[in-house]
Amino acid sequence: MAMGLHASGGRRSGGRPGGRRAPMAEINVTPFVDVMLVLLIIFMVTAPLLTAGVPVELPESRANPLPTEQQQPLTVTITADGTIYLGEEAVPSGAFADRLAGIVPTGDSTMPDVTLRADTTLPYGRVVAVMGELNRAGLNSISLVTSGSVTPP
Repeated sequence: MAMGLHASGGRRSGGRPGGRRAPMAEINVTPFVDVMLVLLIIFMVTAPLLTAGVPVELPESRANPLPTEQQQPLTVTITADGTIYLGEEAVPSGAFADRLAGIVPTGDSTMPDVTLRADTTLPYGRVVAVMGELNRAGLNSISLVTSGSVTPP
């Protein structure tokens, strides 16, 4: 493809009057593609880091996923050894109710939704005890997180 080198001059040499060149109407997209590929790599590397930070083995379920909402839910995680996490911060033993009292808003504001993640090896009673404390604190909208399953129980 030509680089757009035209002889400037009058009408006799095929140029425009006054010696002006025609504007080049081609766009070089190579830098745009390079930037997009770099951004794609950055997102591919950082996307796995955006999941919840406490590793637990979730139970399987065939339930349909809930629609995503605008408000950020409060995440409560119970690990296999029974440690409770609020977000990514471990809660000392016996201090769960006190921490919930500090989180729950007072007044007419809406209560946050709670996402409960519990390890599959935990006894049922431990999960119910945590749910009871959440209920006692006024947090009644609790979603249980599971991994997907293709086989019915």
